[in-house]
Amino acid sequence: MSSRVYHVPQGGLPPQTDLLGGRAVFTNAYAVIPSGVQRDIVVSHLPHWDDTRVWVLARPLSGFAETFSHYLMDIAPGGGSDMPEPDDDAEGALFVAGGKLVLEVAGRERELRPGGFAYVPPGCVWRIRNRGPGPAQLHWIRKLYQRVPGLSAPEAILTNEDSIEPVAMPGTEGRWATTRFIDPADMRHDMHINVVTFEPGGTIPFEETHVMEHGLYVLEGKAVYRLNRDWVEVEAGDYMWLRAFCPQACYAGGPGRFRYLLYKDVNRHMNLRQGPPLI
Repeated sequence: MSSRVYHVPQGGLPPQTDLLGGRAVFTNAYAVIPSGVQRDIVVSHLPHWDDTRVWVLARPLSGFAETFSHYLMDIAPGGGSDMPEPDDDAEGALFVAGGKLVLEVAGRERELRPGGFAYVPPGCVWRIRNRGPGPAQLHWIRKLYQRVPGLSAPEAILTNEDSIEPVAMPGTEGRWATTRFIDPADMRHDMHINVVTFEPGGTIPFEETHVMEHGLYVLEGKAVYRLNRDWVEVEAGDYMWLRAFCPQACYAGGPGRFRYLLYKDVNRHMNLRQGPPLI
């Protein structure tokens, strides 16, 4: 069994005596959604999902996310869905942060505990249920799959973070490493989902400025992040969206590790024409 602990939202509402000020930031280059705003009053509900509430952390929107949506789901015992995905062209990535869920995909059934990951190809039939005694928390990232002539769609992936050896970034002696759920050399995939880990004091030592759009959910620890022209403090439970080419860097604040779940779009030509509406 994994001993890892991932942040899960607490919901509820703050007391009336709390100050109104917070750390939320929304710009056309980046956004920060702090853990403290993931409250009961802002949950959503989805068709064909039973006993499930959803915090929508990112969605395609003018001036916001362009390639993906990111849901953080809280699934009560017995809850889940037999018809989770309404769009046959959508692919999905699932990451379990708390509790246990039973996933059926591509004819296989697997219990997913914290750290569990699944990639669901477009058009694949899948079901998911919480058969445990307590609530379960699930990250669900959705994207319209970009098909390429001569390349088939990828098959389903079922694994756990504990089963994957992190890859240290060159020259960092392991202070900065990525756990890669999807093979970066597999050109069939048009998105990557990683867990990025920084040991205390570890850094991204330059301002990355690149074409990949990012969604980052902080699973553990705290850091100071450089986003465009600003330095922003982030901690477990915070979510960051970074537009393509938004300058970014960070250093882990300690005393423990800083870890986040990362989405990025990859491996495709730049779209020169207006495409279909994104999810």
